[in-house]
Amino acid sequence: MTIDEKYMRRAIQLAMNGRGAVMSNPMVGAVIVHNDRVIGEGYHRKYGGPHAEVNAIRSVEDESLLPESTMYVTLEPCSHYGKTPPCAELIVRKRIPRVVIGCLDPYPEVAGRGVRILQDAGVEVVTGILAKETFGLNRSFMTAHLRKRPYVILKWAQSSDGFIDKIRKDSSTPAVVLSPPDSMRLVHKLRAEVNAIMVGTRTAILDNPSLTVRNWIGDSPVRVVIDKTLKIPLSYNLLNGLVPTLVFTEKEAENRTNVEYVTIDFKREILAQVLAQLYKRKLLSLLVEGGTTLHNQFLKEGLWDEIRMETAAISLHKGVPAPDVRAVLPLDGGEIRGRYKYIYNPDSYLESSSFSV
Repeated sequence: MTIDEKYMRRAIQLAMNGRGAVMSNPMVGAVIVHNDRVIGEGYHRKYGGPHAEVNAIRSVEDESLLPESTMYVTLEPCSHYGKTPPCAELIVRKRIPRVVIGCLDPYPEVAGRGVRILQDAGVEVVTGILAKETFGLNRSFMTAHLRKRPYVILKWAQSSDGFIDKIRKDSSTPAVVLSPPDSMRLVHKLRAEVNAIMVGTRTAILDNPSLTVRNWIGDSPVRVVIDKTLKIPLSYNLLNGLVPTLVFTEKEAENRTNVEYVTIDFKREILAQVLAQLYKRKLLSLLVEGGTTLHNQFLKEGLWDEIRMETAAISLHKGVPAPDVRAVLPLDGGEIRGRYKYIYNPDSYLESSSFSV
């Protein structure tokens, strides 16, 4: 491990402290090193708050050391005025002579400009240190800005014989519970880490879900539902106005408190239209929780980036078939972590080398 990799790994550790608190911004960590000694550290703590570079510089007790120091930062320093001033200009003002960057920022208002500001000021810039790791740290943010759509996670629980539920005709029959309490907490943790969560009409009507964060700390994501002809009763949880909700429909309807009706053309590609609207609203990550028809449509159109599939030690023998992943990967594909199999779409997992200064 090189010196640059050593301190970049520390910057990655720091960045992860911002998980769930900085959406829709990326998680970023920064370390300032003088003569192989850390003199400052920081990370992006909260959306709209100071960036990692600012917090790292503020933590330095003796700023006279900065002109002899190196800053390590997981993502290219910003170059534009947004909710905070440009970090690249702050680095120049503080006369930090060397900056090591994990990966470049695909966001159009940065996209290499931060590096150029530093280089034009005479700062030595090194890029691509632990590029894969730093890119993966913000896979949602990166994919969204490169693909111009949210990062899509498909998640479901299935029985050992491949069913997600028994056959139900209406909401009077409860769904089969396939996830134990500890697994449900992980589901709610994931909800707190995404911008939006989505179900289809049938799941909304049969389950009457809330799609909120209850068993974890964090904000509930924006709820998204496809309801072509507005079948979902107004009394249902999704339409209670407690959480911002987008209803994609072909019908004209008047918006209500925290419920927005978005009209789309159901004769065209439905999911592409939905994802475009979410990206437009800066919702950069989407968790899809059901049901099989909706999941299969995402799989068929290749509009997915990650699958989290839980298999319970329960056999149902018959019921609603689980989404069919056989068409998109070998049966032995994926990575087992705890109760879940994680599958990443090789066609959509973009490395930081996909763009350059």
